[in-house]
Amino acid sequence: MENILNRITINDNQLNGKPAIRGKRISVQTILEFLSAGESETEILKQYPSIDIDDIRACLFFASKLMNNSYTIKELV
Repeated sequence: MENILNRITINDNQLNGKPAIRGKRISVQTILEFLSAGESETEILKQYPSIDIDDIRACLFFASKLMNNSYTIKELV
């Protein structure tokens, strides 16, 4: 788990502070959007040859860890 989470970095000076893959300009959100659109891991790796399969899995693991938190939605008035 530790090794997987080390693949996700957050830097205020890059991608507006969005989580990214190993300091690259590829956001976790981008990878998740490709996956949700039905792209395969193989197709994503062809489009982004600087990442590997463990980076994609780290994105999924990172997202699942975020969903483990509790959230409260409050109406703004």
